[in-house]
Amino acid sequence: MTFTRLLAGTALCATMAATAVSAQQTLEMTSAFSENLPILGTAGVNFVEKINGISESVEFEHFNPGELVPTLEALDAVSNGSIDAAYTTSGYWQGKMTAASLFAAVPFGPEAGEFLAWMLYDDGQALFQQMYDDNGYDVHVQPCGIIAPETSGWFKNEITSVEDLEGLNMRFFGLGAEVMQRLGVSTSLLAGGDIFPALERGAIDATEFSMPRIDARLGFYNIAKYNYFPGWHQPATMFELLINKDVWEDLDDRAQRQIEVACLANITDNYAEGEATNFDAMRENTEENGVSIENWSPEMLDLFETTWNEVAADLAAEDEFFAEVWADLGEFREGYSVWSDNIYLPRPRN
Repeated sequence: MTFTRLLAGTALCATMAATAVSAQQTLEMTSAFSENLPILGTAGVNFVEKINGISESVEFEHFNPGELVPTLEALDAVSNGSIDAAYTTSGYWQGKMTAASLFAAVPFGPEAGEFLAWMLYDDGQALFQQMYDDNGYDVHVQPCGIIAPETSGWFKNEITSVEDLEGLNMRFFGLGAEVMQRLGVSTSLLAGGDIFPALERGAIDATEFSMPRIDARLGFYNIAKYNYFPGWHQPATMFELLINKDVWEDLDDRAQRQIEVACLANITDNYAEGEATNFDAMRENTEENGVSIENWSPEMLDLFETTWNEVAADLAAEDEFFAEVWADLGEFREGYSVWSDNIYLPRPRN
């Protein structure tokens, strides 16, 4: 090969590389959770690392809550094209769409394995997208994370009966908030970073947010010493990746599949991190932070469940799409119980 041909070949390779780089599309993604928040926040960062590590044509840039838009405004911002994408959870949109929390966390509902089975191998994901389409949101939705049960609340005083709940102001998420309201609790939905200041100044008396390790990072134990289990309101919590629909449709098939693969990998990573790191946080809470770990009595759990069934029936009567999703999930769960009731060891309620 002559020196001239060698130079020409080198120049061609450089041109092709430059063209490939220039063709790469960068999507700005807001996260509902700060990157320094374990499990919840690391999930958004980990997704970005995964997709950027495997895709040649698209990369994501991660932004913390508030850097682009506030947490509770992300859906509208993605839909109208103000931002490209959001890592969040549909439970934040319950005020906009009655069925939204059915794709996030269902009181006394499916745990992680069953939730994923319905979402990925039954009708869940199609109904998830239909919800956004029917309500006029120009977004593509992709399940992109999941965690095991959360704790069901941090309280300043021990809760032994429903009378102890009456009159409390409490931060509460999703459909569980509907249950608490019927039991006399005044609930509000606050983003993670807003909860501790609200507790500190007395704007709320109690809160639930997430898992022990996450809650410890936010410092709830400094004010509320009674941490209640199990997480009846969130047996599992699903997280979503929202991408503006025009942006999604402009991506080639390969980039779309890479995003889906990165989200599936992120689901595994997210779930495993939560399962691996919470017991140490619980030990630290009790041994160093003076937290009392409490379990709801069977009577209180029965009350929560009975009230939830009433809430679900009322919501289904009021909202046609909620009724459709609730019935579909119920049908799947009935079939799934043939498997789960026989294959898993029973776990007695403490």
